Amino acid sequence: MKLLLDFLPIILFFAVFKWGDGNRELAGQWLTQHLGFMVAGGVVGAKEAPMLLATVAVAAISVLQIVVMKLLRKKIDTMLWVSLVTVLGLGALTIYFHSPTFIMWKPTVIYWAMGGGLLVSDIIMKRYVLRKMMSASDLDLPEAIWRNLSWAWVLFFLGMGVLNLYVAYNFSESTWVNFKMWGGLGLMLVFTLAQGVYLSRHMPQAKPKADPGVSP
Repeated sequence: MKLLLDFLPIILFFAVFKWGDGNRELAGQWLTQHLGFMVAGGVVGAKEAPMLLATVAVAAISVLQIVVMKLLRKKIDTMLWVSLVTVLGLGALTIYFHSPTFIMWKPTVIYWAMGGGLLVSDIIMKRYVLRKMMSASDLDLPEAIWRNLSWAWVLFFLGMGVLNLYVAYNFSESTWVNFKMWGGLGLMLVFTLAQGVYLSRHMPQAKPKADPGVSP
């Protein structure tokens, strides 16, 4: 369930953008009618309508997530708050200035925030929060293994942030949205599996049990 909630904003952004991309005129009219007061000039054109509509949707679902978790008295992770503030701030700029550039920076800001957090907690302070997040506190592995793993994630988040900006500034909005949905999640899955393989190679081998029927 938590995994679904984490990916829900990405899935919704993708779905709403694709709908808006196929119904640009309708999306522009709806945004102008209902949210024109938030937009510079008061009118949303068909060209920018899909991205602005997807931005509104992801901002709404992000707020709803926080409200529901608060009502259910669930613990809200720090990164969820960071994501909310980022999407509201950059989303507001995107809507007001009719520019998708701001919301396109959101994944990079989140990636770099997570990478920076791991750099401080795991590399500098040596708290190895990553080990706790992976529910692997009981694994008896050398500290160097966890440090290497933390460095790998820090560099991965740094690289993903740069890659997001490269796609955003060099390809179409549609390509960026596809990359955000499939490329970003795909690379995250592959990298996570690679980390699992890395950990498995360093796990202590179980000692064979002695045969009770054989005398020492």
